[in-house]
Amino acid sequence: MSAPKRKREVQLNFRVSPEELALIEQKMAQLGTKNREAYLRKMALDGYVVRLELPELKELVSLMRYSSNNLNQLARRAHETGRIYDADLEDITRRQEALWDGVHQVLTQLAKLS
Repeated sequence: MSAPKRKREVQLNFRVSPEELALIEQKMAQLGTKNREAYLRKMALDGYVVRLELPELKELVSLMRYSSNNLNQLARRAHETGRIYDADLEDITRRQEALWDGVHQVLTQLAKLS
């Protein structure tokens, strides 16, 4: 019985200093990857790996969910009672402004990457 044929048949070997190895491992840890072969292949083929960590984006998604829930509740109440309260509209307006501020922050950070 023969072993299955490998997808990648050519093996590359190269040497690094202990300092270079430590730097490679540090960069792998920053990306959250443990597979050195896959990391080095990706870097050799594409030249760079980008992993975006934008806490503002997570906050923006959270604000969008909260605002969406409030808007749904307001719509249900409006259908049930036929009334919309000023306080509810002010709350929705404030949350929409916070969302747009978040979008602006995320776009500003993304623009810095180019």
